[in-house]
Amino acid sequence: MNLITSPEPLYSVYFAPRGYARMIQIGHYIAQRHLFATDKLIGIIGDAGSGKSLLIRGMFPGLELTNDDNGVNVRPLPLLDIDATGFYQAHTYHMDVRFESAFTPLSQLADAVLNALEHGKRVIIEHFELIYPLLNINAAILIGIGDEIIVSRPTVFGPEPDDIARTVFASIKYRRMAHTAEDLTEHVLMNLNVGKYSHGDVRRGFFLRFDRAVNLDIPRLQEEVLSMIRQDLPITYKDHQHIYIGSILHLCTGPRMHVNSTGKIEQFRFLKDLKYDALNESFMLVGLVGESAKGTDHDLNQIIVG
Repeated sequence: MNLITSPEPLYSVYFAPRGYARMIQIGHYIAQRHLFATDKLIGIIGDAGSGKSLLIRGMFPGLELTNDDNGVNVRPLPLLDIDATGFYQAHTYHMDVRFESAFTPLSQLADAVLNALEHGKRVIIEHFELIYPLLNINAAILIGIGDEIIVSRPTVFGPEPDDIARTVFASIKYRRMAHTAEDLTEHVLMNLNVGKYSHGDVRRGFFLRFDRAVNLDIPRLQEEVLSMIRQDLPITYKDHQHIYIGSILHLCTGPRMHVNSTGKIEQFRFLKDLKYDALNESFMLVGLVGESAKGTDHDLNQIIVG
């Protein structure tokens, strides 16, 4: 008797949001949509500051991360002592390979992962591509975070972790540019009485959503943002809610997701008109970075083929 199963998509792709709350929310959604209770090995791939830890917090609320961004790190690594933890053992373990490799050889970390899996534990690994060659088994779910979030359930035919890594490491620069341009736009708008707005994402860009029509001189606004870009102002992290734009303190809920200076933003521009969203009865100011896409405004989120 042959069993017929529903086909799994090769990839699922989501916008990689740039704020704390949005990243937590998308992590929760991915867990609900893609995670099975039987998944024991989860591989996370992405550059520093891309939001890996936030995504994990959204997927696994309450999990104690061993590379806490606030500087509180769990020592020794619990995964290394799984046989000595006694009767009360955790079910889920976390490891940041890049961080832990400064203290422990990769071969020992790989042995600890395999040992945990043999004991029926779940292991979530950041920078999975670095340890994969020593494990010789792929993750049940691979998640890459670059300009977008790629979720894949690999088969014997792939994708391999390096495939995901090449894609997300090449695209992360656009997310950094878009987020920095978004904060520059917000800084310029602070001097204008334009009312409240919310934030959102498009491919290689962002939008600010207004619940009413606003009178914006978009060419002037663009020139003011471009002026800040031409000044090549340094972007520096202050704390988990603030950055400095030059000497200007700016509120930001994703302070690690930036280029290091405004001059690194490439080909910034706004769409020439506010876009009306009939479904939500709102108006959007759309900013883009990087090379212009071919087609109309409706093609911003087009699927790229070839």
